[in-house]
Amino acid sequence: MAPVVKKAAAASKPKVSTFTIDCSKPVDDKIMDIASFEKFLQDKIKVGGKAGALGEVVKVQREKSKIVVKAEISMAKRYLKYLTKKYLKKHGVRDWLRVIASNKDRSVYELRYFNIADNEAEDEE
Repeated sequence: MAPVVKKAAAASKPKVSTFTIDCSKPVDDKIMDIASFEKFLQDKIKVGGKAGALGEVVKVQREKSKIVVKAEISMAKRYLKYLTKKYLKKHGVRDWLRVIASNKDRSVYELRYFNIADNEAEDEE
């Protein structure tokens, strides 16, 4: 039997993962500063075990009221949720905002307000 020759997969271009964090609601209400959030992510995202050393493999960009993270390495979307929650807690707005995966596109997180009016209606009953 002839030996099986495998094609080199390393020659292909690495897959780029794109994640978006939609901060439009809190930014419009001036609860959150998008520039400080972008800086926070640039400082805190770990590459190779070192925070802030993004290099060319991870890019954090701001588009109006959205943050776009493009990673050429494997990165969990859950890690961005963790960092977003950490930022919200640090700035004292974690009690009012939550991080939710978008129904339309699974690579998008949205910052939404808790539905406090629904909870008050349940308490009155």
